[in-house]
Amino acid sequence: MTVYGVPPVSVVGESYCAPYPLELIVKKKIKKLSNAQFEVFDLSGNLLLQVDGGVWNFQLKRVLRDPAGFPILTIRGKVLTLWHKWKAHAGESTDDSSVLFTVKQSRPLQIKKAINVFLTPTSKKKEADFHISGSYTSLSFKLYEGRRLIAEVKHNFTLESFCKGKERYKVKVYPEVDYAFVVALLVILDENDTP
Repeated sequence: MTVYGVPPVSVVGESYCAPYPLELIVKKKIKKLSNAQFEVFDLSGNLLLQVDGGVWNFQLKRVLRDPAGFPILTIRGKVLTLWHKWKAHAGESTDDSSVLFTVKQSRPLQIKKAINVFLTPTSKKKEADFHISGSYTSLSFKLYEGRRLIAEVKHNFTLESFCKGKERYKVKVYPEVDYAFVVALLVILDENDTP
């Protein structure tokens, strides 16, 4: 179902697009030094997505799963680069033919967060399909398609939660926008900002 006058933004899949604004709570839990898990809930407490994978290691790989544990997306980052390049593959594949989108910093050194997202990873086009802007003083950011705001992420940082290895994000996804895509971008930005 499409909201009148609002073109849908479906990257991971149409089943992740709601015809109304969607508010999500994303909980990050560091299980051990090399592993962090994200869980995504709606406001009723229903588990919608889970993300697992390494943190603080050279294997920058995350797997986005549905509530039953079925892999939806595999996110891989390039190590030892100033540009923070990432590729998102459908399912558990890592073949170039399965890439759904790529993520790249607009400049290697930034004061303000500026990230570009491309849907056609093999093309050499300079114009990004999506743009993320935010601040490095917090992990909060906004996601745009052109000039259209399609999602907002607010990091609820407290020193106590950070010390316990638990963090929370509030995510607002606008109508007909793929929330799995937005969560994947949140995980990538969180990984980039992890020391």
